[in-house]
Amino acid sequence: MTVTAPAVRTPRAATLRKQEAILTEAERQFARFGFEGVSLDSIAAALDLSRQNLLYHWPSKEDLYRAVLDSVMGEWMASMTAITEADEPETAIQNYVAVKLRFSRERPSGNAVFTREIMAGAPRYQDVLKAQVMPLLHADVARFERWANEGRIRQLDFTHLMFLIWSSTQAYADLGPQFSLYMGKPALDEADFERARVLITHLIWHSLKV
Repeated sequence: MTVTAPAVRTPRAATLRKQEAILTEAERQFARFGFEGVSLDSIAAALDLSRQNLLYHWPSKEDLYRAVLDSVMGEWMASMTAITEADEPETAIQNYVAVKLRFSRERPSGNAVFTREIMAGAPRYQDVLKAQVMPLLHADVARFERWANEGRIRQLDFTHLMFLIWSSTQAYADLGPQFSLYMGKPALDEADFERARVLITHLIWHSLKV
């Protein structure tokens, strides 16, 4: 007798929209108040949902928190192949810095949630970071090592070079309000991010040029 597996239901459009709204509001609140400062009730109230309705989609605050981080990480990882896929080191630096700054500009709240988790020692997301980010970091460092061995760039500590790129680009998400305050404007604009891109790219590339 043949047993037929039950069909996998595709979520309805309305369900997907509701889940997206929940994730967006959760990301906003986790970015502002941190994991401990947010409750499922506060997220549900902001969306005019019942707590039970929210629990239908995510059974706990930790599950929802990890879903937010999964969304941030998924978007970040999808665009972080500029170095390993590049043939030329200068092009790799240009593309990588551009993508990181664009992510900082377009998703500051997601960056803030991620930064809070990291600064706390990643107590709820360390397993994912080890499984996904560490292999990517090692691959990027290996590509730089190969280019250095070929005499195309200087030999540096490439792990710390990656940390430097991460920190300089991430700052425009984490410290954007502070930067704009000092510049006497309500928020950083596209021109500010473009100037940052040009400067960071210039500094990184000239530290690598033979």
